[in-house]
Order: sequence, then structure tokens, then C-alpha cells
Amino acid sequence: MTDSDSTPAGPASGPRTPMTLPRFVAAKSAGRKLAVLTAYDALTARLFEEAGVDALLVGDTVGVVVQGHATTLPVTVEQIVYHTAAVVRGRDAGGGRAMVIADLPFLSYQTSVADAVRNAGRMLKEGGAGAVKLEGGGVDHGETIAAIAAAGVPVMAHIGLKPQSVHAVGGHRVQRDVDALVADAVGAEAAGAFAIVLELVNDEVAQAVTRAVGIPTIGIGAGPHCDGQVLVGADMLGLNPGFAPKFLKKYADLGSETRRAAAAYCEEVRGGAYPAAEHTHR
Repeated sequence: MTDSDSTPAGPASGPRTPMTLPRFVAAKSAGRKLAVLTAYDALTARLFEEAGVDALLVGDTVGVVVQGHATTLPVTVEQIVYHTAAVVRGRDAGGGRAMVIADLPFLSYQTSVADAVRNAGRMLKEGGAGAVKLEGGGVDHGETIAAIAAAGVPVMAHIGLKPQSVHAVGGHRVQRDVDALVADAVGAEAAGAFAIVLELVNDEVAQAVTRAVGIPTIGIGAGPHCDGQVLVGADMLGLNPGFAPKFLKKYADLGSETRRAAAAYCEEVRGGAYPAAEHTHR
């Protein structure tokens, strides 16, 4: 099996080849869709790895999903390094095949190219990631992407809606400027990005961008024409009941099940049913 092998990943397909950078990029020309999920802890990372995901993204969405912030802006480099290391350990415990990609949080790469390279390097050196992602493309961050890639750190770009710029763009709005987004994507590829996240763009824009570049596009709220998809793991599992954007498909309702289980536990503890004899050491 070679790096360009297009055998689908997953528990039913037998042993999987580790998702190297060449395999990730080659999936586009092979016509194999890439499945990416976010993870922030070892337990979730292990389960997603065993399920057969191609990549685990340690997103700065940890600020919203785990820390309870309203935006991703408060997240720090140290926090992403910490969560990345946990995800890598979980990935390795589950088989060690998925690529781990670490987000560069707000102001970790915008202040200077030197800061960007230093912080990207920390994600690999301290966190154990295989790649980093930054919000931006070739138009606004081409020099930064090029410098990070030149330092030997694989970098994924992110265009369309950029959550770190939510205040500047006035909220979560579908992005429709096809010429600007194609230029941003083409510039990111030219600068050395190995893939591009397309967030909250309409179907026609996503198709145009995907056709314009030779590297994979990973969509979130960008329709079916991207080369792969990414969802926030907790959203996909139904752990965030109040969050239901148009693009999100919930593959489970673990929010309701978790609430039911916790309520049953409380009832049994208060009623004396737990712990029972079978749970007691004698």
C-alpha cells in the first residue's frame, strides 16, 4: 500500500495505513473524500481514531465547546498545545493512524511572521501535531503560510467565514464573493498550504474554489463539492442541543442520553440503590 492508496479508512476496512501528508493531499486526485472531526481530549480522540477518521483537528473551538466562552478569541497557544498533546495520546492509543492538526489561535500568528513560525513549531514540538491550521489564505497571510511551510511545518489554510474575525465581519454570515475566495485559495496553495478549510460559503463558491486548486478543500457549511468535510465532534454527537445550524447533521443524541444517565445516577444515589452489593468490595 502506497502513500497514494485510495482504500477507504474505517473499522470495517481492516488495518489502515497512517494518514501521512502525501496521502492526505493525494486523496483529492484519487476521488476519496476526507473525513475530519474536532477533538480536544484523549478519550474522544481514541474513539474517533478507532472509528476511522482521516484527521483530528484540535480546533480553537475548544474555547466554546470546552471552556464555555462565547467566541474562540480567548484561547491561548499553551491551551492548544495542552489539548493537542492529549489528542495525540488518545489517537495513539486507538491505533495512531489519523493526522492530528492543531489550530493556531488568535494573535499567535498575526503579530509577526517570526511569532507564527515559533508558535506553529510549538504545536509539533510540544503538542505532537502533524500539521497546523491558521485562519486566512494567500491574500492576507501568504507570507506567513510560506514561512511556516519553509520551516517544515505542514500548514492548512482557512478561508470563507473566519471565526477569529467574527467581530470584523459582523457575525456568522455566508460568504459569497467567489473571485475573492478563489484568489485567496489559489494564493494559499502557491504559498505552500497542503489543504484549505472552506467555512460557511455557498455551494457555487465551494465548487469554484475546489476546482481552482490542486490541494484538498475541507468544507464546513460549504456543501458537497469539497474534497472532505469537518464537523465539531461535540456538535456531530448531539452534545450541544441548542446549536442547530443548517449545515449540521447530528449523528447521535448524546446530549439527551447523557442527561438521562446523570438523572438516573442521581436518583439511585439519593434513594440508596447505588452502590448495590455487586458494586461493593467485601
